[in-house]
Amino acid sequence: MDRRTFLAGGLGLLAGSRLSSALTVQARRPRPTSSQLIWQRDELAFFLHFGVNTFTDREWGDGREDPAIFAPANLDARQWARTARAAGFRAMILTAKHHDGFCLWPTRTTKHSVASSPWRAGQGDLVREFVDACRAENLRPGLYLSPWDRNNPLYGDSPRYNDLYVDQLRELLTNYGEIHEVWFDGANGEGPNGKKQEYDWPRVWGEVRRMQPRAVMFSDAGPDVRWCGNENGSAGDPNWSTVDPAVVPVPGMPGKHIIDALQHGDPKGSVWRPAECDTSIRPGWFYHPAEDARVRTADRLVDLYLRSVGRNGKLLLNVPPTREGLLHATDVTRLMEFGDRRRSLFAEDLAAGKRPRWTVGATNGTGTIDLGRTLSFGIVRLEEPIDRGQQIARYSLHGAGPDRVFRPLSGGATVGYARIDRVTAAGIRFVRIDIEEVAGSEKPQPLTLRLFA
Repeated sequence: MDRRTFLAGGLGLLAGSRLSSALTVQARRPRPTSSQLIWQRDELAFFLHFGVNTFTDREWGDGREDPAIFAPANLDARQWARTARAAGFRAMILTAKHHDGFCLWPTRTTKHSVASSPWRAGQGDLVREFVDACRAENLRPGLYLSPWDRNNPLYGDSPRYNDLYVDQLRELLTNYGEIHEVWFDGANGEGPNGKKQEYDWPRVWGEVRRMQPRAVMFSDAGPDVRWCGNENGSAGDPNWSTVDPAVVPVPGMPGKHIIDALQHGDPKGSVWRPAECDTSIRPGWFYHPAEDARVRTADRLVDLYLRSVGRNGKLLLNVPPTREGLLHATDVTRLMEFGDRRRSLFAEDLAAGKRPRWTVGATNGTGTIDLGRTLSFGIVRLEEPIDRGQQIARYSLHGAGPDRVFRPLSGGATVGYARIDRVTAAGIRFVRIDIEEVAGSEKPQPLTLRLFA
């Protein structure tokens, strides 16, 4: 997972403070597909890093691991799915193959798979158990297939390995029903022959689109969902769902300017590629017993939610199964607490049933809401109708008591799917939303306002 090896150096291109001043006129803003809308509205997804590294206590395998070490005694994918669902997650992504090349399904492309392990007496198929568990718990399944393969002797023989990689994708995307997200990264190190591979990304993306037309594809560069530019689970601020595809054309491109572009998007961007914010509930991506006392607390998970979903992103939280094939009890406890905390924070919308009265101009707008009584609140959630695109480049929020004397509560740049601000607001009867700047030439759409204690 660690992309720092592949993304380094270069000069900054897009700084947050310069984005709002770099707006250009577009006849029609880019808009999400129906699959991208479903993806973003899910808000939360599990990532499950599991494989031979779980048993070697390593983060990156070298491809020389004996398949016999893969022997989870009590593997229960339904436990993973039940935990995700109870915590409020709506999707899960499994590492079907990591950089070590070990495949969690009985592939015809290599012997380095579960078919060569003692698990389920060599008859197991973890991808099958995973997708079945997702569907049993009404979760959307996703699969990660590492392009880097440190085991396969064809890696580095670019045409032949590209054929093999597409064959692996074909097995995963035609034998397990509908897959919601197909996850790639740009990892590209040496293979067993000491050579580096030239990936055929246009072919890969085209094959996925042909086999799973409703799936979204994630990679550093998209083509449907982009990486947020870090592995700490934080979206940029500002964060545009639109990007310039020429800046990050393929996964694995180096340079600080690439990271800045991934972090912030581009208000002038011609394509819709929202940001997925990935991080782990533990310091590592795979399970390590030494990290059992270093699981993120519920407070830190709530903060992650605000920095990802609350900044127009989606949170992909890695929760690695143990050597038993189960989620650790500490991880499960923290996830349940995280779910309870979110449900408590957002239990009652104090603005429910109170619609703002909007006055909208060509490039700005103002909405005022009368709450009907004096209230105190600590969280504000703003939402753009992103099915019509993303426009807001600067906004501010003010509150007033019965005297209608307004004072600032919060403000910022982008809104998008959701902007969640913590505020200190007491004795408020009226709330005013000011849209101060927009991208493009279309009139701004009214925002949805939600208030929580």
